[in-house]
Amino acid sequence: MLIINSYDEFASHLGEELGCSDWLTIDQDRINLFADATLDHQWIHVDVERAKQESPYKSTIAHGYLTLSVLPHLWAQIIQVNNIKMLVNYGMDQMRFGQPVITGSRVRMCTVLHNIQNLRGICKVEIDFKIEIENQKKPALQGISTFLYYFK
Repeated sequence: MLIINSYDEFASHLGEELGCSDWLTIDQDRINLFADATLDHQWIHVDVERAKQESPYKSTIAHGYLTLSVLPHLWAQIIQVNNIKMLVNYGMDQMRFGQPVITGSRVRMCTVLHNIQNLRGICKVEIDFKIEIENQKKPALQGISTFLYYFK
């Protein structure tokens, strides 16, 4: 895990890979809980028997937004930023879903520091990220995530 204690330390990693998270299994229970939380019960996600018969994947798949929603959890495994008052999710850019996450697959996130700015004491970072699927060449999701770190 990368440990950052200041803006200058963060900035020293511009253009570098910051790291990759651990693998996370996307199982049917997680998918069902996400469906309940978002009220998105489309059969391709929650109806295991129908998906076996009718889905081109012969399985249920994770919601694309479920894949996106694990980003904070995976990010926390890559980096620890100390000496901050708070962290704010600021935005997402160039986000693309490359392929579905089939139920039971494992995903992880790999990141590169794309850009960093000091905005009057607020550290704005743009992180290139890819959420990879184990044993697949094409990522499930990629894009640029922007965070605001308020250093003390």
